[in-house]
Amino acid sequence: MDGEDLLKNLRGVTEFEVAGDQPQRARPVRSPRLPPDLSGCVTHVTAGSRKMPVLKALTTTACERDCFYCPFRAGRSSMRRITFSPDDMAQGFMALHRAGVVEGLFLSSGVIRGGVTTQDSILDTGAILREKYGYSGYIHLKIMPGAERDQVRQAMELADRVSINLEAPNARRLEVIAPGKNFDDELLARLRWVTDLRRESEGRLRASSTTEFVVGPAGERDLEILSMTDVLYRQLGLARAYFSAFRPVMDTPLDNLPATDSLRQLRLYQASFLLRDYGFDLEELPFVGEGDLPLQIDPKRAWADQHLAQTPLELHTASRRELMRVPGIGATSADRIIAARRKGRLHDLADLRAVGVVNVNRMALYVLLDGRRPVEQPRLF
Repeated sequence: MDGEDLLKNLRGVTEFEVAGDQPQRARPVRSPRLPPDLSGCVTHVTAGSRKMPVLKALTTTACERDCFYCPFRAGRSSMRRITFSPDDMAQGFMALHRAGVVEGLFLSSGVIRGGVTTQDSILDTGAILREKYGYSGYIHLKIMPGAERDQVRQAMELADRVSINLEAPNARRLEVIAPGKNFDDELLARLRWVTDLRRESEGRLRASSTTEFVVGPAGERDLEILSMTDVLYRQLGLARAYFSAFRPVMDTPLDNLPATDSLRQLRLYQASFLLRDYGFDLEELPFVGEGDLPLQIDPKRAWADQHLAQTPLELHTASRRELMRVPGIGATSADRIIAARRKGRLHDLADLRAVGVVNVNRMALYVLLDGRRPVEQPRLF
């Protein structure tokens, strides 16, 4: 199979698989080597300081599971069923790689003849790429529900990243959308295996792990999703949680439900980064009502409005952790502020811009410079 045939067969079937850097802003990948109608097959993943194009692929779109929200569910007659052998998938990917269309592979699958058999097909593809073709680039392999522990270990030996989708934050919510799956035994246990195997290998197995939640159809609250996300970050070393806003799919049991607001998906991403990267505790997130994030404002600014608007933070004495709680200040800006204040005083917003801090107007309401609130500069546009 050549690369063009592989892309044509994957057209329209990989849009439901979430991967890459910014799935919350589903922008098509633009490439002079990639036809516009095939852009949904490729996403971007950051490697070091650069982004690489990664092929999103499935070994098969056939599935024996009956998840109520899923376009690949068993018995859905309107779904186009395609299956690739490990050899064909590897050959097609390498053709695209040699042509410069993609640099990495994200490989998932529907479940056919059980999770173990399906996992073997995924592993065989990875092994062919590594051993037959000598491919040493980025590979992300999905772990199937019901995969064996030794298969998880093999996936970690072949891949840079592995993932298994929890789909819901707990067993009660999973029962609503995927009643045939066991949350603890089939899904969460395998994420725990990844952590255990990484620890037991003493650094030999370095594959990171991710998961995905389907947002909305089970009636879950943001607090439930982020509670599980927090546990995964803190206890299992999860690299990233993905959030997929529910979209009703024709000819599924949930096709009468409304689509989830994409803004809710964005707020979950923002909140999860606060937990993972900014030192926030779950209890500090600005939940409202019965446990949801406000849609009209990003959670970091909502927290700052409550805690910093009346008692601004002095930039000359704040710790790095405190700085990163200010809207407009991330890790890079915090480091630049700390470096600059060692050399002299920061008197106004222009001084912050001069040292490379970009979003100074966003932070003006929440900070002090030498005990004074900085004057916010009006925007030209």
